[in-house]
Amino acid sequence: MRGYSLDPHPSANAAKEEFAVVLIPRVNRRRVPANNVEIVSDLKTAMDQSNPDKNFYAAKVVGPARSSEGMFLYYILEMYNA
Repeated sequence: MRGYSLDPHPSANAAKEEFAVVLIPRVNRRRVPANNVEIVSDLKTAMDQSNPDKNFYAAKVVGPARSSEGMFLYYILEMYNA
């Protein structure tokens, strides 16, 4: 996943690692739909915008990647305040 395109189309941009705030109902999820991910500039911003009481967590993600069902997903590499 690091530096490789997860989309089978040859002209797709390479997926990259980014900090984000993710909305997830369960902390043990490894991937989330793209519409549940807000990319932010750095870890501090992600931590400031997170709210675990409302299921918003700071994370490092890679993506987006197209699933076999056609959805765009981000893969969670690390959770910071779970």
